[in-house]
Amino acid sequence: MIHVIATIELVQGRREEFLRALKEVVPKVRGEAGCLDYGPAIDFETNIPAQGPVRENVVILIERWAGIEALESHLMAPHMLEYRKAVKEMVARTTLQVLEPA
Repeated sequence: MIHVIATIELVQGRREEFLRALKEVVPKVRGEAGCLDYGPAIDFETNIPAQGPVRENVVILIERWAGIEALESHLMAPHMLEYRKAVKEMVARTTLQVLEPA
């Protein structure tokens, strides 16, 4: 099993539009072979001192996959290619962290 943390930095003011597009593709991703979990999250404001400031234009995708092969297939799935094309103008930058359980 692997974990993926995708940090998606969005163009100012486009987060709600981006989330609508993302929520349309989430059920398709969850139906992919090897997908154990896949969902978006946004910063939640707290009074916890170690937490950084709330990022208004960031969406985090939290994913779990059966293995790297499933993740690689996901990245090339037709619905993901269409989704990336649809949100391209909303996304300023994306970074991935692929992790394994310790």
